[in-house]
Amino acid sequence: MHKILVFNNEKLLRQALTHRSYVNENPDEGGHNERLEFLGNAILNFISGEYLYRSYPELGEDEMTRRRAALVDERQLAKFAVEVGLDFRIRLGQGAIRDGGYQNPNLLSSAFEAVVGAYYLDKNRDIEVLRPLIEQLFESVPKDVIVALSNVDSKNKLQEIVQSNGAKAPPKYDTEKIGGTDHAPQFLSRVYVDGKLYGEGTGRSKKNAEKQAAEDALARLKKRGLF
Repeated sequence: MHKILVFNNEKLLRQALTHRSYVNENPDEGGHNERLEFLGNAILNFISGEYLYRSYPELGEDEMTRRRAALVDERQLAKFAVEVGLDFRIRLGQGAIRDGGYQNPNLLSSAFEAVVGAYYLDKNRDIEVLRPLIEQLFESVPKDVIVALSNVDSKNKLQEIVQSNGAKAPPKYDTEKIGGTDHAPQFLSRVYVDGKLYGEGTGRSKKNAEKQAAEDALARLKKRGLF
């Protein structure tokens, strides 16, 4: 068992592994993991930023920002979740299970963030206990993969291109839920530059929908020969 799953307070771990869909079907079970997910997300962003700052003194702000986004990307966090053994320990409602929830990157990454937040609380809010475990996972990602992922960060790339072509403001994303269920929502995102629609995309999370919108905008710009 990975150390991140060894808790003094087992109830805290159980809550971190409990998705809203499970609570909806088992209302006496208690709370779900969304507040812990929020906390874990903030912790991961901090640790990844400090890790990159310390490990790569030659990198500038823009490149560190892209690499941090690659380390805490939904798909990468989902891989971490599987690596530490969370995939089949997540407590999901039956509907979410039928929809492939144990393999859903959005649910896996959210559970990983929640467990990170819970572990931090379980260890008396001592981030130094958590840091080596998280950095060990970061170090397991090949450096060339991090660089490749950072280089294809669609939203950052779109922003760089439109601003180099005279845009007055960064791209703006308008994202809304358009369907699906509580455990498998579907989002639509539209990206605008200076009030003009540049691209659209859909996904099971706001983050993925915005990424798809950025990629759609990049494809349209490429057809116009703008990069």
